[in-house]
Amino acid sequence: MVEEIEYNTERPQLIIPEYGRHIQKMVDHAISLTDREARNNCAKSIIAVMGNLNPHLRDVSDFQHKLWDQLFIISDFKLDVDSPFPKPSREELSERPGSLDYPQNHPKYRFYGNNIKRMIDVANSWEEGDMKEGLIMTIANHMKKSFLNWNKDTVEDDVIFEHLYELSGGKINLKNSDEDLSNPEDLLKNKKPFKKNKGGNKGGRNRKRY
Repeated sequence: MVEEIEYNTERPQLIIPEYGRHIQKMVDHAISLTDREARNNCAKSIIAVMGNLNPHLRDVSDFQHKLWDQLFIISDFKLDVDSPFPKPSREELSERPGSLDYPQNHPKYRFYGNNIKRMIDVANSWEEGDMKEGLIMTIANHMKKSFLNWNKDTVEDDVIFEHLYELSGGKINLKNSDEDLSNPEDLLKNKKPFKKNKGGNKGGRNRKRY
């Protein structure tokens, strides 16, 4: 009895651990079959079991394709069966993915965020008029609010206008205008201060949940 006990350290490493060792053994059994028709039937049975283990994938459009790809991966690409989908290769699996292009990799004023830059680009694309002026003032006030959230000290409107001029590529110039931005108190009045739990409740008990 003691000699028949298997330890995980003595077992072969699982290629996809999420499916467990029973699926791995079923795939190894399918590889050992010499009759092609028997291998095909065994592969289809394994696909059915794998599908039952992942019912959440049934809503995915390429559900069956994913399962067949995973079956070949579990077999270490040794399983020779008739698949309804192209058989993946080891080279495709080991191929490095291409790098993603991220906008604003190194923004100068990070506290404004990338959305502000997108809003400024939209404002630049609009024709001159009241709507564009209103959008520009909304952007400037939001920039001032973002600045105050990052730096608790007050900030002069001229600083915001200078940043807006720079971020717009010189297309939006409010540096010599008579416009006044909102007061810091009005911009931050809706911000709720953090309240420390004075009751000493552990685990957040008796707190209102939304």
